[in-house]
Amino acid sequence: MSYLYNVFVFNPLYNSLIYLMDVFPWVDAGMAVIILTIVVRLILFPLSKKSIVTQVRMKEIEPELNKIKNTVTDKQQQTLKIMALYKERGVNPFSSFFMLFIQIPIIFALYSIFIRSGLPVVKTTLLYSFVSVPTISMHFLGIIDVGSPNIYLAIIASIAQYVQLHFSVASAGSNQKSSSPQADMTQNMMKSMKYVLPVMVFMFTYKIAAVVALYWTVGSLFTLAQELVVRRHISKHQPL
Repeated sequence: MSYLYNVFVFNPLYNSLIYLMDVFPWVDAGMAVIILTIVVRLILFPLSKKSIVTQVRMKEIEPELNKIKNTVTDKQQQTLKIMALYKERGVNPFSSFFMLFIQIPIIFALYSIFIRSGLPVVKTTLLYSFVSVPTISMHFLGIIDVGSPNIYLAIIASIAQYVQLHFSVASAGSNQKSSSPQADMTQNMMKSMKYVLPVMVFMFTYKIAAVVALYWTVGSLFTLAQELVVRRHISKHQPL
């Protein structure tokens, strides 16, 4: 498992950061993380787009879920029919949380790169053959040391996460009573996460390298912009 993690997560991220600071000498470690975050989010766009579309589809099938709840009294049969409807309409009510879990190895890799690997000292044994050793500035915009904890970036990261989740929950119509145990559980989880996750983000990013807070801030803002674009596209081509 550790071999796969190093080959597919840690080493690519490490070399990408070093490569960016080598090719663009004016790029500091914080700016490199911002660029890399955007690139990673673009690569993960198909997965995150599917999550957004699922939220929209959950709202669309609400009348059908209501019909099942009102006509099928047996809970087991009700659950089977609801799951069949999800399968038929290509809906996974838990896909919204997949993007959160997929970021865990990325965050751990960033933490390892800036804390355990010893940046700004570069470990040449980890570099690909085409990557050279640059001069690394650890101060984002010449001000914030991204290798150390920073309360201000932690606060910004938690606010960005709240804004992104607030928009997602509101757009998904989560303030309305749902029609099935599965949907109710998903909506309750989303509403709880709206308040709990930003606090967790602050507590987490406040205690470790500020680079993680920077990554989380950019990721949340990118996700928010992505949701605006995807939802607008859906509303134009397939009115809700």
